[in-house]
Amino acid sequence: MAFANPSDAEIGALLNAARTIALVGASANPDRDSHEVMAFLQRKGHRVIPVNPGLAGKGLLGETVYAKLGDIPFPVDLADVFRASEYVDGIVDQCLAAKIPAIWTQLGVVDAKAAEKAVAGGMTVVMNKCPKIEYARQRLVGPRG
Repeated sequence: MAFANPSDAEIGALLNAARTIALVGASANPDRDSHEVMAFLQRKGHRVIPVNPGLAGKGLLGETVYAKLGDIPFPVDLADVFRASEYVDGIVDQCLAAKIPAIWTQLGVVDAKAAEKAVAGGMTVVMNKCPKIEYARQRLVGPRG
């Protein structure tokens, strides 16, 4: 069975319901897309937890950076992935181990086999989309809306 993204309504509901988002591949560089999307999601009312082993233990946009998803000591609703496609399978494994119910990969990041594994594990999967774009396109308000 080939992977297909959820409907627009399901994607909108996922974003509106996700209170805590782990952003895998977070960057301290304000010129990077991951930094911009993290700040945007925070403004929309999400708590966004940065994940980057090179920045672990440091602060980023008011949050502590963790090395990997399993290090986050509280529940996460969604993992937003800013890593290359070849890393998605391992990130899915981390999500499954940490019981993160949903994974989202950014534009250009696609791994259909990893998506199928995530779905088989009970996760919601969105691939090759940007939450910032979806907010604008669907006129979403976020959890604070």
